[in-house]
Amino acid sequence: MNRRPAIDLRHLEILRALVETGKTTAAAQRLGTSQSAISRGIAQLEAKLGRLLFARRGGRLLPTAEAFALHEQIRPALAVLARIGDMSGPAPVTGALRLASPPTFAHSFLPARIASFIRLNPEIEISFDVIPSDSLITNVAEERVDLGLTDTVPAHAGVRSELLLATEAVCLLPAGHPLCARECIEPEDLAGQTFIALTRRHSGRFAIDQAFERAGVTPSTVIETATSVSAGEFVREGLGVALVNPFPIAAQLGSSVAVRPFSPRISYRTSFLMPARVPVSAAAAAFIAHTRASMENVS
Repeated sequence: MNRRPAIDLRHLEILRALVETGKTTAAAQRLGTSQSAISRGIAQLEAKLGRLLFARRGGRLLPTAEAFALHEQIRPALAVLARIGDMSGPAPVTGALRLASPPTFAHSFLPARIASFIRLNPEIEISFDVIPSDSLITNVAEERVDLGLTDTVPAHAGVRSELLLATEAVCLLPAGHPLCARECIEPEDLAGQTFIALTRRHSGRFAIDQAFERAGVTPSTVIETATSVSAGEFVREGLGVALVNPFPIAAQLGSSVAVRPFSPRISYRTSFLMPARVPVSAAAAAFIAHTRASMENVS
């Protein structure tokens, strides 16, 4: 009986790093290796699995829906290995921590991290607010919030940021849509397609509009919505297609929504925000570390 070779743990680490950083250079830097080793490792993993995990376009590796799905599946196993590697763990922290984020992260990503953080630090007092990114930046700058999480890049002297994850925009399609046959979606592919747009105050809207404008394409917008979560739900309902930051929603959409890479590249940087004028509190630093550990010690 012919059996495929066992999957190398290093290959899974390479997939994780490439999906989470979005670039072979960043993935190589994180893992302390070369870009060619990243590309070679992905090719070997694809050969072992018999599946295309990354589309090759313009010298870049763009994650496919298969890559996002596999990334989500391997997270628990890699998290267990990370915990085994550091059995002692940090000492519990006490005090108060004021957290805030916009709805997409508040509803799709942070609750599980906050809950596990409280279980590890039962003496901690946490307040958690859900506010738009522009208000979040102001609240952090004015020290009403200790720690925020957003994919909006702050342009405020009173705020400093610490990168959590770099990603690139993806196209969400209803399952069975004709464009699902394409490995990568371009603006020209969306001409004439009903389009679910993010509202103009959304941080990702300007870059998306620019991509369409440069391609000479005017999207046929059927609805504007304020969050990537709601955009994904409208795609699920078959209302149209959407361009969104895949983090943290892409792996949670299920089989009724297809995810495809989008070109030209639209970059997102999901970061923790902290007041610039005061030191980071022990509780805030511990929560950042805890969140990274929940994502297999992303650094």
